[in-house]
Amino acid sequence: MDWTVLTAIISVTAAISGIVLGWVGKTKAFKAEVVQEATADASLHTDVSYIKRGIDDIKVDVRIQGQRMDGFSERLTRVEESAKQANKRLDRLEEN
Repeated sequence: MDWTVLTAIISVTAAISGIVLGWVGKTKAFKAEVVQEATADASLHTDVSYIKRGIDDIKVDVRIQGQRMDGFSERLTRVEESAKQANKRLDRLEEN
């Protein structure tokens, strides 16, 4: 065989192996990137779910506090009416 043919065969083999190795490396890197993005997305989804549950808990607490305030408001109104009536009775007793 001639040296030029041998050199050409080695060059073509090296080029093809370079292309194959490059393709394999790129495929592995792409798969690793997909796994990393999926992990990040799952973590983000978990964090958002946790925040949603926290907000729901806060809404329930606010609703309960509102109900308690309504109850206190009714009780305060009754106490004020009772005090007003007691003051009227005292005023009548003082007049007598």
